[in-house]
Amino acid sequence: MKRLIYQVYVGPRSKLYDFCTASVADYADAHSCDYTLQTEPILRIKPDPKTSNRSEGASRLGYLPIFEKENALAFLGEYDQVAVIDADVWARPGAPCVFEEIGDADFAGVRECAMPVTHKYLSKIRDYSRRQYGSLGMPEISAPLGIAFYNMGVMVMNASLRASMHGQTPAEFIARAEFKRFVDGLGAWKWSTDQTLLNWWIWAECIDDRNINWKWNALYGALLPGMVEQAHFVHFFLRDHLPERGENVAELVKHL
Repeated sequence: MKRLIYQVYVGPRSKLYDFCTASVADYADAHSCDYTLQTEPILRIKPDPKTSNRSEGASRLGYLPIFEKENALAFLGEYDQVAVIDADVWARPGAPCVFEEIGDADFAGVRECAMPVTHKYLSKIRDYSRRQYGSLGMPEISAPLGIAFYNMGVMVMNASLRASMHGQTPAEFIARAEFKRFVDGLGAWKWSTDQTLLNWWIWAECIDDRNINWKWNALYGALLPGMVEQAHFVHFFLRDHLPERGENVAELVKHL
């Protein structure tokens, strides 16, 4: 089984990202996986200046870095399995192999509504899910939980997902007409990342997906007390709420 772990780390350097990507590189080595850290833009996806609702800051690098992760789709087929892990995700030493979780599904990830989060954060993701996905026709699973969406900080894919690319390159895939609204950040998607695009794609194309244990994408600062210590991967997704915006790594480590 040929496996790849893919990360994207473009733009300014960060002690937090250095810490996290180093942990994932070590994790890949421990499980005999190939590892790629993309440090330069490849896709350079840009919103349409005629229709874009994106802020100037979103394209501060001259492109939308939030879509660079989709370059990993190019490796489906060359590898039997590909995992894409955000640069702000820390892999705990000794964590088991995430590839064993996907089984025969095309895609696997962690749905936020299935995480052991605080009541405050659950209310937040419920409202967020309705704003992002409600107008797209995605159904609510229950009133308290809202619409089930994957947090795309950790994605695991089998090569079978390539069939849903319909022969397209990653750049051609993102350029699909139905994705233009997400790239341009129209309406509720002004601040959206690739997460909205991918969740809608998985649902709209009825891709065979699997929700895996929350321990593979533990949202730091959103979980109930005592949960983060049990996680395999810890996702520092709220950087502005971290000590010194995550640059005080020594302080973060104390809580892991």
